[in-house]
Amino acid sequence: MEPRTLAALAVVLIAAAVFAAVHFWSARPHSVRAPDPVNEAAHARTSSPVTDDAGAREPSPGPPLTTGPGGHIVVDVSGKLRSPGIRQLPSGARVADALRAAGGARPGVDLTGINRARVLMDGEQIVVGAPPGSPAAGSTGGAAAGGGSPTSGPVSLNRATLEQLDTLPGVGPVLAQHIVDYRTQHGGFRSVDELREVNGIGDRRFADLQPLVGP
Repeated sequence: MEPRTLAALAVVLIAAAVFAAVHFWSARPHSVRAPDPVNEAAHARTSSPVTDDAGAREPSPGPPLTTGPGGHIVVDVSGKLRSPGIRQLPSGARVADALRAAGGARPGVDLTGINRARVLMDGEQIVVGAPPGSPAAGSTGGAAAGGGSPTSGPVSLNRATLEQLDTLPGVGPVLAQHIVDYRTQHGGFRSVDELREVNGIGDRRFADLQPLVGP
């Protein structure tokens, strides 16, 4: 064979050997690295919290009761009681608690017209056994316990109780509560004209109430 042919054959053989070596090297088995374990703490941080019925939010409470300093209220319990006077009661106390703190009513006093389940407000006066229309039942803006008739003189919008407001013409329990809510939220009535801003009181009802109430 000629030298040129031998040289070409040698080049072909060398190229074939290199190709076989590369193919063999790339086809060899490789070790595979196992994936890292997932961090449970990181998973807990990234996953969204699950809320069940037990973790549901409680409904927001209603407006806070009118209380005095230290979570207590001070009321004036007077009238036909065994031990009338000023009494300090825990916030949320009711008329029945005030009557009990004053020793209860004297024998023979009719308590039929008293709403003993009503929640008291700080600075309130409760008069037990006062006759309807007497100054004691109306001049202080307290609760005329034992008498359900309207009291003489203007009714104080800032000091009247729900029972007193309920006796006004055209004012029922719902509207009386709106008046109490308004004075609680706004720090009281500065004038009778503010009664127009109470929910449920229009011009006609305001005209009926204007001569009967005061701030």
